[in-house]
Amino acid sequence: MIEVKDIHKSFGDAHILKGISTSFEKGKTNLIIGQSGSGKTVFLKCLLGLFDFEKGSIAYEGKNFSDLSQDERTDLRSEMGMVFQGSALFDSMTIIENVMFPLRMFTKQSKSEMQDRADVVLNRVNLSDAHNKMPSEASGGMQKRVAIARAIVNNPKYLFCDEPNSGLDPKTAMVIDNLIQEITDEFNITTVINTHDMNSVMEIGEKILFLKDGLKEWEGTKETIFKTDNKAVTNFVYSSELFKKVRKMYIEEDD
Repeated sequence: MIEVKDIHKSFGDAHILKGISTSFEKGKTNLIIGQSGSGKTVFLKCLLGLFDFEKGSIAYEGKNFSDLSQDERTDLRSEMGMVFQGSALFDSMTIIENVMFPLRMFTKQSKSEMQDRADVVLNRVNLSDAHNKMPSEASGGMQKRVAIARAIVNNPKYLFCDEPNSGLDPKTAMVIDNLIQEITDEFNITTVINTHDMNSVMEIGEKILFLKDGLKEWEGTKETIFKTDNKAVTNFVYSSELFKKVRKMYIEEDD
């Protein structure tokens, strides 16, 4: 579990995060949503330990990040997996070399041990025949699956995903959503996903945090988001006829 209490983050005179408190549960897909400029990316980078913050605390399994030594922070980061928006694969490395990269950074495994572990996670994301391909030879969906394999190769406790469906067609995006959900359940990971994709909310939103202007405007689940009377949330969610119909369906089922 990750517990966040009263986080404030500024850049110069710009107050970006204004006292966010929440928690992200182990074994669940936790989604952060909101308009551009709401603070989602800055918040995610604070969770990753990439940004310091002026006030508040973030605790991982009860360990306050601000209280950790540099070595302890390095150990914690080795327990984090990250799926970047653009996959961020190394163009000069083969797919299996990309997946092995975190093992080279954070472990003392032999090359054969690293290859064996990379084989396992590539098989898990259904890429058993792609080891020696270059990223340029892989489709966008394949690249995202490679990024997921790389993120989980070191058996992380925490998985962070920044817009994992960006640039994907709806069918491929659903495959990636389902894969992230399955891995979260299978390995009991605390998964945090930064997204603007309402299809992802409908598919895998076990916990949803809605940010607006650097504040926690609302939090709940994929079921309760369709029933809320919070105007900021409804304006964000029900921008199409599809989601108006979905909301009507959820309300009628509840009745």
